[in-house]
Amino acid sequence: MLAAGLLLTACTSSSGASQPAARPSSDAVVVTAGPVTAEPSSAVLPGATRPGSVPPVVGNGPRIGNRVALTFDADMTDTMLRRMAADPTLSFANRKVIDILERTGTPATFFLTGEWVEAYPDVTRRLAGNPAFELANHTYRHQAFKSPCYSLPPIAPAQMTEDVAHTFDVIAPYGGRQTRYFRFPGLCYDDAALRALAPLGVTVVQGDVVSGDPNATAAQPIVHAVLTGVRPGSIVVMHITEANARFTDEALQPILDGLRARGLRPVPLSDLFR
Repeated sequence: MLAAGLLLTACTSSSGASQPAARPSSDAVVVTAGPVTAEPSSAVLPGATRPGSVPPVVGNGPRIGNRVALTFDADMTDTMLRRMAADPTLSFANRKVIDILERTGTPATFFLTGEWVEAYPDVTRRLAGNPAFELANHTYRHQAFKSPCYSLPPIAPAQMTEDVAHTFDVIAPYGGRQTRYFRFPGLCYDDAALRALAPLGVTVVQGDVVSGDPNATAAQPIVHAVLTGVRPGSIVVMHITEANARFTDEALQPILDGLRARGLRPVPLSDLFR
């Protein structure tokens, strides 16, 4: 759950698109575009907030101690599904990333799209079966909740709430360490998108260290982006979509080694906010 008493600031550019949280001087920052509701006593899942209030938007955890969170997005769009149908050898599930995390005993949080879960039920079961992994929501088909947002097709505002609610329903049967954390595709959002999430009782988790692994042409720039940006409380954004993030697995071990050398310890998101 969110730690009490964290400082609140804004995290939206002048253009309206969300950006990775800036690095303020305070020891702990929660970035929000709306009021943060008190944690309800009935909340049982990490990230749950009282439905009906604009959800908090978190950019990082407390800037004290040595904890950081590694998060991995599992994107899937209709276009990606068509590519898979045309080329059965194509994979958007990087099992090597999971191998490394499991071999090293590294905790992580996975933001899953509903279409990715449906395309890779075996991998989803593997993630859910590992007590060091948490599962979170990344929409159903990875559409833009604010446009323009890279090349993502926009979702109609009237469909936003149901899209995210349906994704929770798709993930639910897999069990494991499920959460009410949510991440916008492309980290793009506006006030209308936040209001659409209000009935769902979620916490929006963005990130302050964006690895740049999608479409990277080598591993080293990913390693450099993470290790030069990370510090206590950081939320690192990476991907397990192998075909469009081909070097994430190659970059992961050097990233883990670099975190260890800096005295930083990866934890699940729910532990970062304690």
